[in-house]
Amino acid sequence: MRDLIAELPGLDRRRFVEYAAKSLLGVTVFSALGRPSIGAEPAVAAAAPVYGPGKAKRLIYLYMAGAMSHLDTFDLKPGHKNQGQTRAIDTNVSGIQISEFLPGLAQQFDKLAVVRSLTTQTADHEAAEYWMRTSYQAIATERHPTIGPWMQKFRGRQSKSLPDTVLIGAPPRHPSAGFFDPTFSPLPIGDPNRGLENTKAPEYLTDSSFEKRLALIDGFDKKFRGRVKQQKVQAYTDFYTEAVSLLASSELKAFNLNEEKNEDRDRYGRDSFGQGCLLARRLIENNVSCVEVNCGGWDMHANIYNGGALPNRCNIMDRGVSSLLKDLKDRGLLDQTLVVLATEFGRTPELNYNVGRDHHPAVFSSFLAGGGIKGGQFYGSSDAAGHSVDTDPVTPADFNATVATALGLSLSEIVHSPTGRPFKVAQDGKPLMKLFG
Repeated sequence: MRDLIAELPGLDRRRFVEYAAKSLLGVTVFSALGRPSIGAEPAVAAAAPVYGPGKAKRLIYLYMAGAMSHLDTFDLKPGHKNQGQTRAIDTNVSGIQISEFLPGLAQQFDKLAVVRSLTTQTADHEAAEYWMRTSYQAIATERHPTIGPWMQKFRGRQSKSLPDTVLIGAPPRHPSAGFFDPTFSPLPIGDPNRGLENTKAPEYLTDSSFEKRLALIDGFDKKFRGRVKQQKVQAYTDFYTEAVSLLASSELKAFNLNEEKNEDRDRYGRDSFGQGCLLARRLIENNVSCVEVNCGGWDMHANIYNGGALPNRCNIMDRGVSSLLKDLKDRGLLDQTLVVLATEFGRTPELNYNVGRDHHPAVFSSFLAGGGIKGGQFYGSSDAAGHSVDTDPVTPADFNATVATALGLSLSEIVHSPTGRPFKVAQDGKPLMKLFG
């Protein structure tokens, strides 16, 4: 049996262990978890050293998948032929305007630092998403970690029962924990309305029989773990203890949106992104370090105005994010929570013959808020046509270095992958220090 498992590729070995857990324990939450071994309680780290001006303890990362149009959101060109039908409206910061489709964020602009000079080198969605999330171009021999696992790497575990990173609506190709071991794996949530599913054991599985099954599994594994003291071997049984801890934890209620008032759920929007933003707020209130919420549907090549695709998508984003920012501020959480809204590239300034915008990596926009960031400002600019960077170009690595700095993470510390290669949290990116208050 041991030889058979050893011959399986890494992903298949993990699936085999997950299947065994589900079969023997009678629950299915284990497939998304991975932490210390049976009989050991997860260690919670002491406070990590802080580097730079960052004071954020938590991160909410909002990803606009499909490439959000910069000219129709945060980088308008009033009077230019490229602008299309989107009009500008005033914000609550004098002299600053953004899209008419973002009225909620217009009234929250004093909290936003919008970077309008991001630029990348690929118009391929998957490659650009990977680059934006990791600061690295994808290569065949490595899978790079995203920011949540990096936070855990530097700071250690922050909760005994809840995962450090939660992904809401993330795509299957998400880089996740990259080359870090499974103890850094985020917990994926498909539908925020359904929360963390399959956390209850079937009726036939009593507490005593559950404990017997755990003991049986531990007995099967104990001799093998003793003979083969390797981290990869230990990882096969790592997720049992945390899964059991989570199943028994009162903190599971953090995933239950039914505890929120109906009017608050309506305010965020009953769509998956709006409810994801609400769930993100609940999770960071319960000591989860990083929550990523994905909002797809931005890949708009045709009929972006009359078909309603652009206004509808902007409305979903605007309602969820503006409600999140307001709640974080009202609850005294914004100063210690960094909110990031990002996308993989922009869209062509010129409308195509289908009245849509195509892929455009030369310039695009994203923003940061809270966590020591000085709001009410634009950083960088595109040219008059919205076609290329005019001032202060920012790479994905620079943007992520700014995020890491706001979180107090070291930009210079090197971590080696299992293949021995050296990596840093934001490659060699330079943080945008002008954004800090």
